[in-house]
Amino acid sequence: MEPESGLPPPRNPSQLSWPNLSRNLLLAYQSLGVVYGDLSTSPLYVYSSAFSGRLDEKESEETILGAFSLIFWTLTLIPLLKYIFIVLSADDNGGTFALYSLLCRHAKFSLLPNQQAADEELSTYKYGNAVHAVGSSPFKRFLEKHKKLRTVLLVVVLFGACMVIGDGVLTPAISVLSSVSGLQVTENKLTDGELLILACVILVGLFALQHFGTHKVAVMFAPIIIIWLISIFAVGLYNVIHWNPKVISAISPLYIIKYFRETGKTGWISLGGLLLCITGTEAMFADLGHFTALSIRLAFTFFVYPCLVVQYMGQAAYLSKNLDKIPNSFYDSIPEPVFWPVFVVATLSAIVGSQAIITATFSIVKQCHSLGCFPRVKDTTLIGNAYGLACMTVMFITTFLMALIIIFVWYKSIFLAGAFLLFFLAIEGVYLSAAFIKVPQGGWVPLVLSSVFMVVMYIWHYGTRKKYNFDLHNKVSLRWLLGLGPSLGIVRVPGIGLIYSELATGVPAIFSHFVTNLPAFHKVLVFVCVKSVPVPYVSPEERFLIGRVCPRPYRMYRCIVRYGYKDVQRDDGDFENQLIQSIAEFIQMEAEEPQFSSSESSLDGRMAVISTRNVESNTNLIISVQEEDIGSSSSIQSSKSLTLQSLQSVFDEDNPVRRRQVRFQLPSDPGMDPAVREELMDLIQAKEAGIAYIMGHSYVKARRSSSFVKRFMIDILYSFLRKNCRGPSVALNIPHISLIEVGMIYYV
Repeated sequence: MEPESGLPPPRNPSQLSWPNLSRNLLLAYQSLGVVYGDLSTSPLYVYSSAFSGRLDEKESEETILGAFSLIFWTLTLIPLLKYIFIVLSADDNGGTFALYSLLCRHAKFSLLPNQQAADEELSTYKYGNAVHAVGSSPFKRFLEKHKKLRTVLLVVVLFGACMVIGDGVLTPAISVLSSVSGLQVTENKLTDGELLILACVILVGLFALQHFGTHKVAVMFAPIIIIWLISIFAVGLYNVIHWNPKVISAISPLYIIKYFRETGKTGWISLGGLLLCITGTEAMFADLGHFTALSIRLAFTFFVYPCLVVQYMGQAAYLSKNLDKIPNSFYDSIPEPVFWPVFVVATLSAIVGSQAIITATFSIVKQCHSLGCFPRVKDTTLIGNAYGLACMTVMFITTFLMALIIIFVWYKSIFLAGAFLLFFLAIEGVYLSAAFIKVPQGGWVPLVLSSVFMVVMYIWHYGTRKKYNFDLHNKVSLRWLLGLGPSLGIVRVPGIGLIYSELATGVPAIFSHFVTNLPAFHKVLVFVCVKSVPVPYVSPEERFLIGRVCPRPYRMYRCIVRYGYKDVQRDDGDFENQLIQSIAEFIQMEAEEPQFSSSESSLDGRMAVISTRNVESNTNLIISVQEEDIGSSSSIQSSKSLTLQSLQSVFDEDNPVRRRQVRFQLPSDPGMDPAVREELMDLIQAKEAGIAYIMGHSYVKARRSSSFVKRFMIDILYSFLRKNCRGPSVALNIPHISLIEVGMIYYV
């Protein structure tokens, strides 16, 4: 079960720019509990992680102030400058895949084979003026021409997504373990074993909450983070005033030079711990689909950023006068009268920060159809090494993709993109190199996880693309269908047959395979293609594309159902009714508009967008709706077969379902075209007779002439993934009792 995010429902990007400042302030408030839970809890472990290892031999007031200067400028350049002011401007609802989809819409980088011109008419497909002189640039043509380069780009994006998964695996462990470590500075200290048991109990409880969904506790998230940020701001300000007000001068980048002059190579290695101050930054971009760019900017710039800077400054002020307190710097720096309140808020904040990344990770894992596990490690330092490597790798990839966005989406100079790339890669490259040094000390965890996930995702993509190409090259000839006549040379039985296929054009091979084995088909046939398009959301008004396959007497139609990469496919029970209504509206539209009557469109041509927001909306059919206690097998309830009716009654007794029963009738319009009336009547009668879902049960195998690598990928790995993933019928919420599966072998 996928956890519910508890966030506001997805919004059409055209509705995201509110002039009302109060609305953005409300969204900024809501974002605090979702976006910044991870970033705001970083002060729990940054200094202790940075000064572990050999750097403890270099502990002095100068190194402490230098470490703070590094933290300050890292927070300023990466989260504030790069993400808040630059990356958030690439508004495509956030995330690594969002940047990739934005690139694919402005250049032919996508490897998805079923894209159509009609998809580019979606209201969310493009932003701004996509027709630009850069479209003919040699650099763009070079990248579009070479498929290997586009494959490399996809692999980079997949690796970034896999690192986000690794981030999600590591976040709960380091956040919770760091928060409860405060019990080791109290009078009744807990042993390491007791601390680990307590952290495990909290983590088990945290993951147990996923079953209920985060929406039930979402109202608590923002207040907890607000209290936490105010608390650490106050503690930090107190420490600056009480211990060392001169720490403010460490904002100068000169202290960074002094830091590396004093620490040398060990200072460079310590960057792997200092970079933990920006973990969670990617969430500002990844969660953009639930908030506005302005709301996220307001929350970070005027609240989160100042609180974090003052807290890190306060810790540095305390540690500069108490060098022996570095291992538990955060809790030791808290004044004793407020220790326990801050400890409780810290633990709650760690849970909130963990919850946000867990929800996002579950969503990614669900989309990728993959499974994973987390190796056992010893303590906070080792987890921090792994955590920092995962976060910095994601940022590194985001910088690379943003350089391409600057060229192909914003249409800026390649020199400007190069300057952006070099500036941030120079900063992040230093951190990343330091993080790689710690691969043996726990940094190997996200690399192993990401490698496994990336192999899984790439093999799934490769096998799916090969399967689609097989379908594409083995389509049924329309000339052959036309030669058979309207009866198709078989018995046309009452009812509607929904033939599911990945093809957006043409008749799939499953059709001829079915007819060959069972020479009978339904009177009305609808070829259904459920496809993803490279946009975050598709509005309900634009979700359905309806067209005709073959001339009118054949009663064959095509329906393309389009979803964005952030859309959630819900089983609302109205798909069949929406489909019938859409086809009926298309039939009448075709009769009224001459362009649909051309010989080309009558075969397999132009399609129309049919709005299906409400089944009772304006239509040419009379609709009656009533609530009935029926079973999921309602598609055969009108059958004349006594055997089927008997099975129906038994099934309904065991599986009672309360469902909307929708019936269609033709209006008494004497002016309606007789041919249109006849076709609509056939459609209604077929609906009453029942609907069957026809899908291919495919077995994908590599050709005998294929290389060993390809046979291993297809016959072993891809076959294993298909067997252990949800079937298409489950993913599409198809009622099992109405499902007909046709076995086919795909030699790719």
